[in-house]
Amino acid sequence: MSATKKFQVTFDCAEPERLARFWCEVLGYVVPPPPEGFATWDDFQRAQPPEQRDSWSACVDPSGEGPRLFFQRVPEGKAVKNRVHLDVRVGSGLVGEERLAALEAECARLVPLGAVHVQTLYADEENESCIPMLDIEGNEFCID
Repeated sequence: MSATKKFQVTFDCAEPERLARFWCEVLGYVVPPPPEGFATWDDFQRAQPPEQRDSWSACVDPSGEGPRLFFQRVPEGKAVKNRVHLDVRVGSGLVGEERLAALEAECARLVPLGAVHVQTLYADEENESCIPMLDIEGNEFCID
């Protein structure tokens, strides 16, 4: 058996720094320190050729447990549904009304950050409740 590998999740996007900061707020992540030799990210950006400035950003779990999220600028906009999405796990271990209340509270926290509430999927005989949402660039994710 091979050991578990660290991984990062990469987002194609229009505004990498803005999207990274959104996900930092959602997940409690932080923007990592600038590359060695640069006091600030602004110093790093000024040192890049104009076509590479603001072309990427990242955010990391300060505990080191969660995956790194990487955001890279691409010229085309989002055209179809994501093939992969993040589930923000705020209702783990909760059921019924208690779970729904936790999901709705998280939804209420994220909407002012620019997230869009798509719908609330209520529990049924097979599944617990979840809330599909869109981030600030229209990428789908779920509060679950």
